[in-house]
Amino acid sequence: MTVCPRCGEPSARGQEYCLECGSRLPASGINGSAPRSGWILRTAITAVVALIGVAAAVAVAGGSQSDPEVITATGGFATVPTSSTLPSPTDSGPSGISEWPPGEDGWTVAIAFLPQTGGRRAAIERARQARAKGLSQVGVLDSSRYASLHPGYWIVFTGIYSSEAEATSALDAARRFARTAAVRRVVS
Repeated sequence: MTVCPRCGEPSARGQEYCLECGSRLPASGINGSAPRSGWILRTAITAVVALIGVAAAVAVAGGSQSDPEVITATGGFATVPTSSTLPSPTDSGPSGISEWPPGEDGWTVAIAFLPQTGGRRAAIERARQARAKGLSQVGVLDSSRYASLHPGYWIVFTGIYSSEAEATSALDAARRFARTAAVRRVVS
């Protein structure tokens, strides 16, 4: 038997609280010992395991004594040589709207995808608007004629490029006109 330090009421061994005043009794817990949580032990074990892991990683990675050379790539997008294999687009009359060169594969920046049910006239009008905003080589193509494009759309495009990198470098200018502009591969 122990006594409550606050009110002096006797308490049984292992009792955690005084039944008279409700205060916590000293040396409470099982067998009269203070309760212990295992968080300190778990934290110490985790720290030891982490240190062993770090030591193993350093031992494996630190095998060579030479300083490795770090190479950093810098620069912009690749450009196509002046002797590009793609021909210039053909104009379809006084409107200045370009057509995709027949039988040629390449890359372009698509600035609008218009359903063919709306007619080609809407696509041509959108191409004229893009041309008026300063985009060059603006044209319209029928997506149903190209294997790489989803059929059923008139695609308003700007530029004909032989590489994806070259088309990507023109993407910012096209996004000033249409924020949804995207680089597309055109395969016959």
